[in-house]
Amino acid sequence: MQQLDRDEVSTLVAAPPEQVYALVADVTRTPEFSPEVRSCRWLDGATGPAVGARFEAVNASPAGRTWKNRPVVRVADPGREFAFARTEPMAGTVVWRYRLEQAGDLTRVVESYEVERPVTRIGWFVIEKVFRGGNRREALRAGMETTLARLKAAAEEAAAPAR
Repeated sequence: MQQLDRDEVSTLVAAPPEQVYALVADVTRTPEFSPEVRSCRWLDGATGPAVGARFEAVNASPAGRTWKNRPVVRVADPGREFAFARTEPMAGTVVWRYRLEQAGDLTRVVESYEVERPVTRIGWFVIEKVFRGGNRREALRAGMETTLARLKAAAEEAAAPAR
């Protein structure tokens, strides 16, 4: 049985923190960045990031199996931080967080996850055998690295002066 606790990756982006925040906090754009998320939409009449807002995400495993989850926004602090928690019955509670820090003319983006309630034994069975999830710690780290690389490219393209 695997164990997850927390991890984080970071990158420097040549764009202002407010612009980067606008990209990560618009969950409908998450599929552009995340290699695991296929779609996202706001729920319950929400139209954007606010503490307590819910959205539905559809994810896909390496084996092509999909599942839905309904995260809740925990932090919506423009230009500084966006965080949400995903809770599933057997897959525990995981808090995903994007922290933005001014670094001279750049923005340091730190993406992280922290497990608040661990995955159950049955949950690990489903992840490993049914969804063929492989090593989740490695997969989540690789996913964060891909997400930040794609986010960086999109933010820097949007921030580039018109040619």
